[in-house]
Amino acid sequence: MKWVFKWLFKILYRIEVRGLEHYEAVDQSTQPLLIVANHQSLIDGPLIDLFIPGRTHFMIHASHTGGWKRWILKMASFIEVDMHSPLAAKHMIQALKAGKQGMIFPEGRITTTGGLMKVYEGTALVASKTNAAILPVQIDGAQFSKLSYLDGRVRWTWRRWFPKIRITVLPAQSLAVPADLKAHERHALLKHALYKIMRDSQFYARYQPKSLWQALLEAQKTYPQTQYSVADAQGTELSLSKLVLAGRVLGLALSERCASQTHIGVLLPNVAGMAATFFALQAYGKVPALLNFTAGERAIKSACQTAQLQTVLTSRKFIELAGLEELAESLAEQVELVYLEDIREQIGLGTKLRALMRSKHRLPGLVAADKAAVILFTSGSEGAPKAVVLSHQNLISNVEQISAMFALLPNDGVFNALPTFHSFGLTAGLLWPLLNGARVELHPTPLHYHVIPERIYQTNARLFFATDTFYNGYARQADAYDFYSIDALVAGAEKLRSDTRRLYADKFHKPIFEGYGVTETAPVLAVNIPQMCQHGSVGQFVPGVEYRLESIPGLEEGQRLWVKGPNIMLGYFMADEPGVLVPPPDGWHDTGDIVEIDEFGFVTILGRAKRFAKIGGEMVSLAAIESAIASYCQQGQAVAVRLPDPHKGERIALVTDDSSLSKQQVVQALREAGLTELATPKTILVVDQIPLLGTGKIDYPAVDRLVQPATKLAE
Repeated sequence: MKWVFKWLFKILYRIEVRGLEHYEAVDQSTQPLLIVANHQSLIDGPLIDLFIPGRTHFMIHASHTGGWKRWILKMASFIEVDMHSPLAAKHMIQALKAGKQGMIFPEGRITTTGGLMKVYEGTALVASKTNAAILPVQIDGAQFSKLSYLDGRVRWTWRRWFPKIRITVLPAQSLAVPADLKAHERHALLKHALYKIMRDSQFYARYQPKSLWQALLEAQKTYPQTQYSVADAQGTELSLSKLVLAGRVLGLALSERCASQTHIGVLLPNVAGMAATFFALQAYGKVPALLNFTAGERAIKSACQTAQLQTVLTSRKFIELAGLEELAESLAEQVELVYLEDIREQIGLGTKLRALMRSKHRLPGLVAADKAAVILFTSGSEGAPKAVVLSHQNLISNVEQISAMFALLPNDGVFNALPTFHSFGLTAGLLWPLLNGARVELHPTPLHYHVIPERIYQTNARLFFATDTFYNGYARQADAYDFYSIDALVAGAEKLRSDTRRLYADKFHKPIFEGYGVTETAPVLAVNIPQMCQHGSVGQFVPGVEYRLESIPGLEEGQRLWVKGPNIMLGYFMADEPGVLVPPPDGWHDTGDIVEIDEFGFVTILGRAKRFAKIGGEMVSLAAIESAIASYCQQGQAVAVRLPDPHKGERIALVTDDSSLSKQQVVQALREAGLTELATPKTILVVDQIPLLGTGKIDYPAVDRLVQPATKLAE
């Protein structure tokens, strides 16, 4: 019977099994073997039993062993237990010690989100008490079948009866925690360690280096849709098929127009045409350089020179609506401005036929994953912007790293108002949902505080990304029910203030999950998630990221963070050496951030290395000062900056747009935070508005320029 079922499964579900060599590598004569797998559908058990070698003994909750299920289970060996009972693990422990091959679904139930759900600690206790080798198995594709529990979340198509299923066996691991821990602490660490194995397995099983064009073609094939994949505020809607078509036709026109060029500038807002242009360039192997149109004329022209751009794609309508006529006129002196409206008029029947006659699977965009895919520019929040060159591997790996942290189903809605010239907006806000078959709702600017909450409400978005500054703006304008459909609000790019988190919990009854990343890491490095969240931290590192810490002389708390992984950039183009790639040394990127990491892997950002003042030989964190004062800023925010001091080396000044903030309140806030007297600002400057970059980050060079003239400082 098993042979018959195995043959049927192979035909119907086109089963692909990878990594069986990892099963063979476990010596079961010296160490028990415990198989753990994610739980996607009713056929997961048979899949494990039929396609993983050996006679497996399953640990199954009693509620799943009755009726017709028992008849099927009789073809395998199973141990019937009550997963909620403290004694549930006892029977599996005995079986493993007797030399039997065990198997547990640590989630204890079939997923209803499409991703990893809660993991019970019983599985970790079984592995710990038996010193078993844990063999992670990742099942993919079964969640789209009619035998999953995702009805209502996934649209029905004929493919849902028999989707392709891939089973990936990953290297066996062991759980190791300090033996001297108390029982509660030990159990917590074991549960966390098992969850991390399960979570990381999703990434290692799914991540395959490929180009962005190949990834788009695979998404089109995997997620056939009857509705749109990307939409904008003007009502333009594009499906995955239309994006592929745009890539073939528009891509050919742009390729012929810029035949001798590799790097092509793009000056566009968050509109559907931006996505079409991006993938059109990808289809023909061009590297889009996404320009920050809020950076100012000088910075944009510098970026064009640094990336050696000859052509910049833009739109007449955008230039007119954004009031960028002077910028366009000035840019035209340095590069050729190509307007997409003109390109569209020039695309005739001949171009369309030539584009469609060429196979989409043989376009120049099917390049090696380690080739450059996009050029972004650092925010310039601490100095001159640099060009960051990200490869296809960087972006695709980060997409899969995000997928391992947050569940996203086809047709789920993601609302993105962060500009795509910002790595957060590009990878998390556009590529991640598109390549997972979800819907992306684009908005041209994050500054529409009244419009954006209403659009989120109307589009039933499930995920939303923003910065702390923008979240505060939306909260002031939004109705208490505007975020009713949201499953997760995610914050990044700047520190999330506790007041902001509390505001959203009180007014909207929604948590904000803080994350962390930098442009050079494509960008996501760490993020809090519903299953693993610690307020005040930026979460745990995404799978595949290695880190090391370096001590800084004079700094008692925190260390400098270096990271390495598949999402780390190819390198920089510097302004003084345009077009010359400067790779990170041995693949390690210096984030410049001072962090602490606890035993559970939660990362707490203490500040930027450049944002410490050295006063009387002591290092004082400017970020800590700002964090302490934040609760006293009722109508704005405060920014601490350092100034030269002839006696102590440096001194601190405070710039705020809250006119009600007094020096007594500042002193009180610092005292409550336990900061030393050295942290007390010597001067306070009240301004009308704190300078911000287009991404929502504070423009620190601009703030510094405000305080330089000593006559402007209020003592």
